[in-house]
Amino acid sequence: MAGGAIEGICAELGLAPTAAQLQALADYLGLLQRWNTTYNLTAVRDPQAMLTQHLADCLAVVKPLLTRCAAGRVLDVGSGGGLPGVVLAVLAPALDVTCVDTVGKKAAFVRQVAGQLALPNLHAAHSRVEALKTPGFDLVTSRAFASLRDFTSLTAHLLAPGGLWMAMKGKQPDDELAALPPGVSVFHVEQLQVPGLEAERCLVWMRPAA
Repeated sequence: MAGGAIEGICAELGLAPTAAQLQALADYLGLLQRWNTTYNLTAVRDPQAMLTQHLADCLAVVKPLLTRCAAGRVLDVGSGGGLPGVVLAVLAPALDVTCVDTVGKKAAFVRQVAGQLALPNLHAAHSRVEALKTPGFDLVTSRAFASLRDFTSLTAHLLAPGGLWMAMKGKQPDDELAALPPGVSVFHVEQLQVPGLEAERCLVWMRPAA
């Protein structure tokens, strides 16, 4: 059932995953549900709500992301159970995705997913992002991690030259945008429509100011 629902969501979003990618997304959702009972990866427990609030929400960013970063290294900050990092790694094999989280059990889960779904382009780091010492990411993204100011200041040392930030937000965060320092340039705020979700979503695209 999950596979058909995921395929429908992808079609609405203009995505055309392979049968193997659809299976991987369905398997990931199953793993998330199973591990969540023990490891508390997400407060969302209902399988249908997970499909909409987590998987569909992350699938909605795939096309916009790939238009600006079709290949290269991606860092998913405060990834939790691997959202959106796992989804990106499944649907965009040309991306090398690292999920970082301060909670060891969540990083362990992402490693388990990488192994079970045979995703050599998916990695997990158990660390505070400000302590991470592996710079050179072409894109740094986050979902429900921190304010835009904190997100950019904590991760600036990890951006590659020409690298971008992509923050997943609900409604347009005007207060957070106004609080950004002069060293951060917002070049696009992109409105998203998430299938099955009656809520505002947007992407805030930023780069270091010239």
